[in-house]
Amino acid sequence: MKLLRELSELPSELRRGAVTIGNFDGVHRGHARIVERVIEKAREAGGPALVFTFDPHPVRVLRPLEAPPPLTWTDRKAALLSRLGIDAVIAYPTDEELLRLEAREFFDRIVREQLDACAMVEGPNFYFGHDRQGTIEVLRGLTASAGIALDVVEPLKVDGEYVSSSRIRKLLAQGRVDTARALLTEPYRIRGMVVHGAGRGAKLGFGTANLDAIDTLLPGPGVYAGRGFVNQTRWPAAINIGPNPTFGDHALKVEVHLAGWSGAPLYGEVLEVDFLVPLRGVKQFAGVDALKEQLRQDILAARQAFQSYELADKLAARPDAGNGS
Repeated sequence: MKLLRELSELPSELRRGAVTIGNFDGVHRGHARIVERVIEKAREAGGPALVFTFDPHPVRVLRPLEAPPPLTWTDRKAALLSRLGIDAVIAYPTDEELLRLEAREFFDRIVREQLDACAMVEGPNFYFGHDRQGTIEVLRGLTASAGIALDVVEPLKVDGEYVSSSRIRKLLAQGRVDTARALLTEPYRIRGMVVHGAGRGAKLGFGTANLDAIDTLLPGPGVYAGRGFVNQTRWPAAINIGPNPTFGDHALKVEVHLAGWSGAPLYGEVLEVDFLVPLRGVKQFAGVDALKEQLRQDILAARQAFQSYELADKLAARPDAGNGS
């Protein structure tokens, strides 16, 4: 899979294919439905399956104070789309010039000239061009005139509600990372720089990596089971988001205990962490001994959640999975 950040010298093998345009924040199951159709149309055309997305989200340029925290960073988004089968992701730089393009200008310049697309796939609520003037009906007319096939994919509903990035943000803010995970194509992930903390975890016998400079949405305060990634190795993780009220510390922190990790401190390195299930809320303990006992239970629960997820993941990846054999 290729990740491109401009179209000035688009390789010939990435032209004459099928494309979908959108933000694809989080890469959820609704996005996966669109991607599946893009791949289908690309194979029919004998060309590549492409995602054209924006970096950053247009709202961050137009109304930065209203922009919600992203669910994915660009490289992560591209990796998720690649695993769904996309051949290339174009993360186009979002600037004032791009956002000033009228709908027809955007279509002619991007879709026809630079991508030379044979087919497009979008949802019914797709908008493009200056002030979102380009609706799906406008796109129907433009694609018909240009001889480009257009497929409109209906949004996906789960439990009676549409799957959307905004729905997932709400779930994460509530700490419902397992419910959010069921709507995403992979577990929700954050990344951050490991920095020095107060050192309390190590003194208690449960060392933690303290994360800073996190550039995506943080789940709500609580303790979670997850997995951390160090040198492409997965480790069970107990993740605490919130203050440390037992010690009178009320500042928000993100602390990750990697169960079984005995390597050197990860200071200055970027640590990526997946969220699997919530374990409990943040609470104040009567003393250090009570806190240590709870931490032992948290780590045991994190190990069990990690093992269950890893096993389920392996079974799902088997070639015979889901065919009744």
